[in-house]
Amino acid sequence: MASRKQEQKKKGTTSSKRKKRINLDGQPAWFSNQRLHWMLIFALGFLVYANTLGHNYAQDDAIVITDNMFTTKGVSGFGGILQYDTFYGFFKEEGKASLVTGGRYRPFSLLTFALEYSIFGENPSVSHLLNALFFAFTCLMIYWVLLQLIPVEKYGTEAYFIALATAVLFAVHPIHTEAVANIKGRDEILALLGSLGALYFAMKAFANKSWLPHLWGALCLLVGMLSKENAITFVAIIPLTLYFFTSAKMPDLFKATLPYLGVALVFIALRSAIVPLSLGEKSYELMNNPFLSIENGRYVPISFGEQMATVTYTLGKYIQLLIFPHPLTHDYYPRHIELKSWGDPMVLASLLLYIGMLAYALWGLLKKDWLSYGILFYLLSLSIVSNVVFAIGTNMAERLIFMPSLGFCFVVAVLLYRLGKRLAPAQKLKQFKQLQLPLLLLGVFSLALAAKAVVRNGAWKDNYTLFITDIETSSNSAKLRTAVGGELIAQFNNDPNESVKNARLTEAIGHLQEATRIHPTYKLPYLLMGNANYYLKNYEGSIAAYDNAIALDGGYTEAIKNIAISYRDAGKQAGEQQNDINKAVQYLNKALEYNNGDYETLRLLGVAYGVAGQAQQAVDYFQQAANVSPETASAWYNLGTAYLNLGNQELGNQYHQKALQMDPQVIEKMRAGQ
Repeated sequence: MASRKQEQKKKGTTSSKRKKRINLDGQPAWFSNQRLHWMLIFALGFLVYANTLGHNYAQDDAIVITDNMFTTKGVSGFGGILQYDTFYGFFKEEGKASLVTGGRYRPFSLLTFALEYSIFGENPSVSHLLNALFFAFTCLMIYWVLLQLIPVEKYGTEAYFIALATAVLFAVHPIHTEAVANIKGRDEILALLGSLGALYFAMKAFANKSWLPHLWGALCLLVGMLSKENAITFVAIIPLTLYFFTSAKMPDLFKATLPYLGVALVFIALRSAIVPLSLGEKSYELMNNPFLSIENGRYVPISFGEQMATVTYTLGKYIQLLIFPHPLTHDYYPRHIELKSWGDPMVLASLLLYIGMLAYALWGLLKKDWLSYGILFYLLSLSIVSNVVFAIGTNMAERLIFMPSLGFCFVVAVLLYRLGKRLAPAQKLKQFKQLQLPLLLLGVFSLALAAKAVVRNGAWKDNYTLFITDIETSSNSAKLRTAVGGELIAQFNNDPNESVKNARLTEAIGHLQEATRIHPTYKLPYLLMGNANYYLKNYEGSIAAYDNAIALDGGYTEAIKNIAISYRDAGKQAGEQQNDINKAVQYLNKALEYNNGDYETLRLLGVAYGVAGQAQQAVDYFQQAANVSPETASAWYNLGTAYLNLGNQELGNQYHQKALQMDPQVIEKMRAGQ
């Protein structure tokens, strides 16, 4: 009997719990099942990026992974990663990392890459997998943090909806593709993940009236800042959050901020020791400073008013991409974003939008309006990358909105909930459950955004796919025009189909010419233009392009090396195909001006003078060639032939014998062109 009663009691308890879950504000059981939410959010965050797992490295992955001398050492490269600027391992020379404005100390993501390299070697699939997993966990962390801010015990349905909607919207928003589909973007993911960890523990500390969680939170924030500097904005976001979602008074807020402020100061000191803080001179290279205009062939700073107008336009562009994320591109370099003035209607619209957002945020500050919190979160996390506080070296980038977009997703979630609450009492909606419409809208928005993200991921397959895709959007970017040109050359310069090769190299030249039109003092497209013309055997075109590059930078090593080769091969072409010995000699002598120790140039000059009947000059150049490459048997054989032509049988036979002793097959090899 007792057993039966206990069983009935147990059944009643289970039934009561189930009933409580089902009847939470009239919502079904799944709506209050947190574990189900965890699985849904994590799976969604991962599955949206599952189609990147077969992708290759792309964009800046070479800088932090494949061409980074520390990362490729694996665990043994940890010391170098911690000791130097993030880009030092790529440039491999002191000072060269400063070619990219601002300096970077973001060792944590590089440590993860180096660890991967130690275990898996060069394996982009593993890196993409980890990026997707880190992102999925970040989405889950958003849900956990929001349930800390908006406890279910107090807010019930509202807490579940806002936490779930914010996390889902963040998981599917396609503006995050650059941060997740590009492996290098892991710094953005880890920065937000560490910052959210800090926020989570800060809330725990206040709720438990304990200092211990603050220490864990400070450690999380340090990890975030060592991933990327924008995590430092959470030193302000953490007390702001405590103000909005707890009963904390000003003294409490001050005390709670101290651990995070302290660790931020530690980070600044550490960063300053590696990447010295310096206001320095303003860059006059357009790729490092978009706020320049060209006057009389040189770049000069635009006015402060023009700069702020351009910045204001880009801030509006961020909002547009958050609301309607199309078209997306990885490249917003000059002049994809044109210089703007205050007479531009879009600039004024953006200004009014941000004034309105700030006014509403301040108005709702005292009321602790959650919309106000979302707006302030967005503005604070955007501030450091907005070009308002200081110039960051580029107009904008989708990866830079990764952290601020959380504020946007939160605002949308709150608005959807309020929409349902507002419509529920309406006369025509007497039978309408409060969250049916918000959930329907959330589902529709999420499906559309997820589909866009999955499609956009495809562009990040590799450099070729990314550049060819995005040039349709960023056609006025000098950087991307150059990247497309360079990638076309890399892909097709050895194509066995001559007509395909010529067509794609000609296409590359067109992109590179556009790059120089947009940015006349940009030396890289001239170098690549020279390379493309060289592969087309248009040596005069390659020489002209290299000349332009050298005119911009007299010490441009690659251009100097390549122009010597172009002059040499132009000389060979003139002699062998055009039978123009004078032209051949002219080109070959120019080649020697750039590289006076090149064996092949010296050899060709010996041949040219020999064909021209100038035997002594032929001897002189063949002698120089043999001196430059004494281990080459054919060099001595040529010298012997030149002496025979000069009538010196003794030296001629002597050098022939020397060549044959070095390589008995030298004559056959020379005839075979080896």
